[in-house]
Amino acid sequence: ETRARKKVSLKSERRGIHVDHSDLLCKKGCGYYSNPAWQGFCSKCWREEYHKARQKQIQEDWELAERLQREEEEAFASSQSSQGAQSLTFSKFEEKKTNEKTRKVTTVKKFLSASSRVGSKKEIQEAKAPSPSINRQTSIETDRVSKEFIEFLKTFHKTGQEIYKQIKLFLEGMHYKRDLSIEEQSECAQDFYHNVAERMQTHWKVPPERVEKIMDQIEKYIMTRLYKHVFCPETTDDEKKDLAIQKRIRVETALLSLRWVTPQMLCVPVNEDIPEVSDMVVKAITDIIEMDSKRVPRDKLACITKCSKHIITAIKITKNEPASADDFLPTLIYIVLKGNPPRLQSNIQYITRFCNPSRLMTGEDGYYFTNLCCAVAFIEKLDAQSLNLSQEDFDRYMSGQTSPRKQEAESWSPDACLGVKQMYKNLDLLSQLSERQERIMNEAKKLEKDLIDWTDGITREVQDIVEKYSLEIKPPNQPLAAIDSENIKNDKLPPPLQPQVYAG
Repeated sequence: ETRARKKVSLKSERRGIHVDHSDLLCKKGCGYYSNPAWQGFCSKCWREEYHKARQKQIQEDWELAERLQREEEEAFASSQSSQGAQSLTFSKFEEKKTNEKTRKVTTVKKFLSASSRVGSKKEIQEAKAPSPSINRQTSIETDRVSKEFIEFLKTFHKTGQEIYKQIKLFLEGMHYKRDLSIEEQSECAQDFYHNVAERMQTHWKVPPERVEKIMDQIEKYIMTRLYKHVFCPETTDDEKKDLAIQKRIRVETALLSLRWVTPQMLCVPVNEDIPEVSDMVVKAITDIIEMDSKRVPRDKLACITKCSKHIITAIKITKNEPASADDFLPTLIYIVLKGNPPRLQSNIQYITRFCNPSRLMTGEDGYYFTNLCCAVAFIEKLDAQSLNLSQEDFDRYMSGQTSPRKQEAESWSPDACLGVKQMYKNLDLLSQLSERQERIMNEAKKLEKDLIDWTDGITREVQDIVEKYSLEIKPPNQPLAAIDSENIKNDKLPPPLQPQVYAG
């Protein structure tokens, strides 16, 4: 009874992974889903805050430029009045002013160049000369997506032509903005999404339900083309974050695939001994890994949604009741730890920067994506307190000295024989190996049966073809008779010539 109470209390203590629905929403209170990359804001509020900060920075830079200009004019006027005495002082001031202006005022130029869409015709021609056209830098997939998108726009007639014209201008603009930071390129993409959606509703009178469908196709088209330039760019630390979290998960799952972060530590309500549940776990891991192979943010979100639905199904089968938010998040963390998906941070950042914001702010895609961001944040900060472990046990697990799967401390009394403990551990290991061998043998027998069925099927197909198209063997043709041989069948031919002897 005491041991049972201890287990219950331990389970209640360990249920520390809890996120209220309100914690997933924007901290500004607009009701949309937030994102850690947006500092707790939703996409809409984050863009507003970003614009405010950028406008403030631009204003400060303009004030700095004006102040430097005034100081320069005052110094120039002062130097004109006293050239001889002030020439040395003015030279020092000019050097100081030039250094400060070079360092600070470039910010103004950066914002001005980012806001301008196209330069002079001469600059455009020079820029186009060394690099091929955007339309030529396409893969097979890009060509396929382009054809599908053009066919899709044809159904909208004049509106489709206007949409294609806007997209072409946007892609040309992005081609000349590759030197900008990824945040500025993301801002350009988000502005484009917003402007096109607004134009469709106000100018082209497109129904709202069709606007969402068109925006999905627009995102697919432009992001397939921009993917290799904006996914995990070298100017960011996305790759560094990917390696950091992958290394951390590899450590936390220990060596030789002995994952020491157990479902019990996370209070995961999933019983993998049930075959249906085990299949759902495998499918969830496959979906979260498959996310990296997609190029369109919406397709990556779809992988996250499929993974989440498989998790919910696994929980429902185990508990025989609908899954709750308190069950879902710990299980998602467990799936991420077990699957260790590649380039996880890069994929999250890519979705955050270039996905249609309406998908991230509302709906099931936004909800599941926000939970994935929370799961990654939890893994990055995972410590002994997060798992309700002592620091000593946590350090031992992290170093690989021991594994919680090998410990059954609550099942043994303190004075139990060490040999008996080791014997039961060995028996448990043998039982696991026996189960694995049985599964392998069953799969091998199934494979053998499939091969036999396949061979029999091929044999029957060959026999059916032979019976349907029978082979007729004709006798060989008679050889033609020599011209000088005895003519038996055709006596109309002249007889052969006979040699004659003439007397001289």
